[in-house]
Amino acid sequence: MARALAHPGFAASLKAQLDASPFREHKLHFQRFLAAGGGRARDEVARHAGVAARELEGEAQAAVPLEIYLPVPAHRSAWRGDANVLVATALRDHDVPVAFDPQGHRILLDPDRPPATPVIALVPVETDFTPQPSMQLCMEDCGTGGGGGGSPPPPPPPAPGLYMTQAHFVEDFEGWLKGAPEFEVHMLGQKGQTDSLTDYQCAGEKQPAPYYFDQNGLDWSGSVQLFSKMQIDAYNAAHPGQNARVFVVEDDDTACQIKNDPNRVANLFNAVDGAYKALTAGNDSTDNVAKYWKVAKALQKLWSALASLINTNDELVGDAVQDSVVGEFHTGFNWIVKGENNVTNGWIRLEMR
Repeated sequence: MARALAHPGFAASLKAQLDASPFREHKLHFQRFLAAGGGRARDEVARHAGVAARELEGEAQAAVPLEIYLPVPAHRSAWRGDANVLVATALRDHDVPVAFDPQGHRILLDPDRPPATPVIALVPVETDFTPQPSMQLCMEDCGTGGGGGGSPPPPPPPAPGLYMTQAHFVEDFEGWLKGAPEFEVHMLGQKGQTDSLTDYQCAGEKQPAPYYFDQNGLDWSGSVQLFSKMQIDAYNAAHPGQNARVFVVEDDDTACQIKNDPNRVANLFNAVDGAYKALTAGNDSTDNVAKYWKVAKALQKLWSALASLINTNDELVGDAVQDSVVGEFHTGFNWIVKGENNVTNGWIRLEMR
């Protein structure tokens, strides 16, 4: 595709489509981009690459779903739809990006630092490209017009459960070619009656309410349910004396599925549990006076998961440990996220409601 960008008409058309994209970071689904308009982009890319359009189409359809965008915000602002651009790809996060300029020269880029020249990334899809629902229109009483109107009723109180209301992470755990991070929060607990952990609930950007959570930078505030009261009670009934971990990952592949080496996950838990005498989980400690999600002993350390069929790894941000156990405090937060080698990778606020 890089060779086609040497031609002003194609470059300007691509920029216009990227600018108009309604998806996060102005992404386009690459295979759909090639096929749109009767395959106009496919034909241009094939012509400038010196291959048959049918051959290019076959290769594109045989590839994994791909997305195309400028992952660096400064590059999105700087690129004018001209030939001053590179096209780069990498299969896994933090791999060395392989780039091509519009003259077809191959260039290896620094995986930790973007170049000054704007870069268009062509990478495996992380985005949900299903059509976005149109904004719901106000069809009933909106407080205006004839008939008196009035204020809308207050929203219902949040459903009982464990909530996160603030999060801060010390880095985004995402290589620059992959754009903004996709943080997820998982509730891990005992698998059956074994000594292994399994995933009971995930909060993330692909989840429906009340588990929808979209943090694209280092800081977030809002309200997301991590575990409902019904889920907590059901877990405690099925696993008496067992507790749950709040575990944060940066997703690099399939949403709300932890894909990583189980030994690496177990090593993280061993390091954190060893540092804090296994006081690295929590449970509902609500009484007649107040509602609490309180520190509790973690008894399971082994992560039970099938080996990933896709050669990518989610970034393990860490296990949440109550600040009083860690001895580390941050205003407005109450749990510390401890990662591999017991490094502090962030802090969050948990509340029982």
